[in-house]
Amino acid sequence: MGVAGRGRPGAARALLLLLLSPPLLVAAVRGRADRPLEDVDECAQRLDDCHVDALCQNTPASYKCSCKPGYKGEGRQCDDVDECDNELNGGCVHDCLNIPGNYRCTCFHGFRLAHDGHNCLDVDECMENNGGCQHTCLNVMGSYECGCQEGFFLSDNQHTCIHRSEEGLSCMNKDHGCSHICKETPRGSIACGCRPGFELAKNQRDCILTCNHGNGGCQHLCEDTAEGPVCSCHPRYRLHADGRSCLEKEGTILEGTENNATSVADGDKRVKRRLLMETCAVNNGGCDRTCRDTSTGVHCSCPIGFTLQLDGKTCKDIDECQTRNGGCNHFCKNTVGSFDCSCRKGFKLLTDEKSCQDVDECSLERTCDHSCINHPGTFVCACNRGFTLYGFTHCGDTNECSVSNGGCQQVCVNTVGGYECQCHPGYKLHWNKKDCVEVKGFLPTSTTPSVSLHCGKSGGGDRCILRCHSGVHLSSGLQEAYSVTCGSSSSLRSRQQKSNDSDFGDVITIRTSVTFKLNEGKCSLQKVKLSPEGPRPALPERHSSVRESFQYANLTCSSGKQVPGALGRPSAPKEMFITVELERETYKKEVTVSCNLSCLVKQTEKRLRKAIRTLKKAAHREQFHLQLSGMDLNVAKKSLRASEQREETCGVGQSQEENQCGLCQPGEYSADGFAPCQLCALGTFQPDVGRTSCLPCGGGLPTKHLGATSFQDCETRVQCSPGHFYNTTTHRCIRCPLGTYQPEFGKNNCVSCPGNTTTDFDGSTNITQCKNRKCGGELGDFTGYIESPNYPGNYPANSECTWTINPPPKRRILIVVPEIFLPIEDDCGDYLVMRKTSSANSVTTYETCQTYERPIAFTSRSKKLWIQFKSNEGNSARGFQVPYVTYDEDYQELIEDIVRDGRLYASENHQEILKDKKLIKALFDVLAHPQNYFKYTAQESREMFPRSFIRLLRSKVSRFLRPYK
Repeated sequence: MGVAGRGRPGAARALLLLLLSPPLLVAAVRGRADRPLEDVDECAQRLDDCHVDALCQNTPASYKCSCKPGYKGEGRQCDDVDECDNELNGGCVHDCLNIPGNYRCTCFHGFRLAHDGHNCLDVDECMENNGGCQHTCLNVMGSYECGCQEGFFLSDNQHTCIHRSEEGLSCMNKDHGCSHICKETPRGSIACGCRPGFELAKNQRDCILTCNHGNGGCQHLCEDTAEGPVCSCHPRYRLHADGRSCLEKEGTILEGTENNATSVADGDKRVKRRLLMETCAVNNGGCDRTCRDTSTGVHCSCPIGFTLQLDGKTCKDIDECQTRNGGCNHFCKNTVGSFDCSCRKGFKLLTDEKSCQDVDECSLERTCDHSCINHPGTFVCACNRGFTLYGFTHCGDTNECSVSNGGCQQVCVNTVGGYECQCHPGYKLHWNKKDCVEVKGFLPTSTTPSVSLHCGKSGGGDRCILRCHSGVHLSSGLQEAYSVTCGSSSSLRSRQQKSNDSDFGDVITIRTSVTFKLNEGKCSLQKVKLSPEGPRPALPERHSSVRESFQYANLTCSSGKQVPGALGRPSAPKEMFITVELERETYKKEVTVSCNLSCLVKQTEKRLRKAIRTLKKAAHREQFHLQLSGMDLNVAKKSLRASEQREETCGVGQSQEENQCGLCQPGEYSADGFAPCQLCALGTFQPDVGRTSCLPCGGGLPTKHLGATSFQDCETRVQCSPGHFYNTTTHRCIRCPLGTYQPEFGKNNCVSCPGNTTTDFDGSTNITQCKNRKCGGELGDFTGYIESPNYPGNYPANSECTWTINPPPKRRILIVVPEIFLPIEDDCGDYLVMRKTSSANSVTTYETCQTYERPIAFTSRSKKLWIQFKSNEGNSARGFQVPYVTYDEDYQELIEDIVRDGRLYASENHQEILKDKKLIKALFDVLAHPQNYFKYTAQESREMFPRSFIRLLRSKVSRFLRPYK
């Protein structure tokens, strides 16, 4: 293999002499006769001209080249040796892949590479999740088969089982005779088909195995014949008695070695034998995996995922999970030569197949009815005010009237998202929106303005009263803050008038807003204290300097930051802000000859500016009052001097033992809802603030103390447990009726289920027992969901749902069942079935009555589907959400090839794809409308799906398209 460097003067050697300095050159020539020329190592100094795939060996005064192991040539030119191109196939029993300077063995699907790197061993698919089989799994050489229990047969997806029919001449009859797939023909007869890798026998019933399925059941070589596959073995192996397995021949290596050794005529036979043994050409040099010839003998190495043992030959699997969890974010599972990462529920594995990313469920459709809040690994749904969450993700209207009549004194009317209290004739609603006040005298007409403002001189200064006639709403916010609204805003009036008033365009709304700032004071909505001389009379109409009416007013009082320098003083005063918003309507019909519409608006704005100036002065004098239900209230109060601190009155929702003020608290009441308040008497209670009366316990029951705040303070004869309410007439605990629940002890009512939900039984104790029974219907033409009622909450008992899917012409149905939860302990009381029609004898595509957490995909056996779900009277479980898509029937062969491939379900990562709603939506989007493929870039596809999944699909698509290339 090597060549001498002296054959001709080397260009590199000549260049070396030219580069020597003159003194050294003279010394070299002068000393030539005295001593030999000093040798130059051309290899070390890279002065050789050996091929890049050759080894350079220095020799005295020269060098020689020899090709590296795995290459052939004379050294200056080396070519790769194709180790696979021989009768032994490189020693590989299946496929041999040549690579530069070496080769690698690979195995067919259903086999794994043995530790010697050449043989292939069967993979037992049944060891992992039962092979995805619903009933039984049987491992065979190179593949596996699913089986069914008595009374069932295997469906077309080769994994799930369908119940057999006892009568009728159809594919559902147990005696249809087809070995694999049964299809009904338009004439009412049946036709048989075979699974991929099988051929239909001459009797048109049985299926003959071919080498295309599981290598024909052969461990090594398979050849198709008229009688079926015939197995044979690699030359170094012999066929086992079972006709499928292969065993290594005894003495194969020794015989080969001896034959090679005796063929050498000259030389020491022991040396030759040693040299032959120490070459990768014989028994792979004794190496488990990779062998490389070197000048000192063979050198064994191991692929990634294995480590070389002390014998220098054997490769041992590395448990990558022992070191930094294999680099996995969450879970690491060791495999032979590699490892797999997986993620916790609520996370998905990224395409680097190590990192886990939170699944943002809130970005998906159909997650929550109202609001969705994403958290790492989970999410929480929330409902708008007036709605209650049920079934984890759904929102139903809350029937506030079902509990204590909604707190209404007389009539409670439930509305969508709220409720309102109403009064009997002769009464009007109190400002607290719950109590009713008797009407005395003349009732104001509908034309009376909602708000009026009167200001005038009183006590040497301005005094203003803002009167609220209707639409009063009082809200107490933070301490020393409140807001009062009177009338209805222009936006609300516009919605009402647009639907009822054709002249709405003739109205012009004028708005004004002002904020007053008091440096020392605090918000305090309280009754005006009586002066020693008695009550101050109301402002006479004729003495009012300001007299305006409005359709809407909003008054807000809030306390701000402390005044600088006030620290250290008791009850340090704060800045106080009073904001008043007013709306007044001006009508075009008020226009006169002397004042047009613009003039009219300017006059109104001028009067409003005057009113605001007067209002500001009154506020600074503490003479700005608010009148609600005929009661005068102070809007704000300036801070008192230290000597007056002990006499300071209370703000909204506050009280003192003496001279109580503000709103009455729970357990209290007064004639107007404001202080001074009285404690609820024995036998009564009050849970709300600002009320004018207390509620009786009923049935002559006393309370434990004065000022009771709930019925639980009533001394009942028995304490009712959750799911019951106390009947004050019979003094017994009664179970909550259907459609209601009660989670607490000692209550006198039950809570109505939200929206259209109801309970399975009486005596329910939790909102989770409220379930929506709505289900069934005709589904869409392209994509949609088959969903158990109340999903993802538990479905109700005694449910019966029926769906139909009728695709457009020339379209077929693909279904993915990510997971399904049905009661395990029940004897098929709850089931899901998919078939052609409602007839029990029609072609059935899918049927199950079991929990199945492993995903499965399949195509419909009929062009349309009738789907039914039933639950019995005693069962409930989470149920299912099954997506489907209809696709062009031209792709039928490709789709079936994909969904029937066990590799789609064997990997946990692949299983997670079928459970990932976002990925399934993307796949279905393209299947339903192929033009949507262009919405997804190649980069997006790579980031969405694991490489193994893309390789699986790519190989099948390529095979499907090959006939058209």
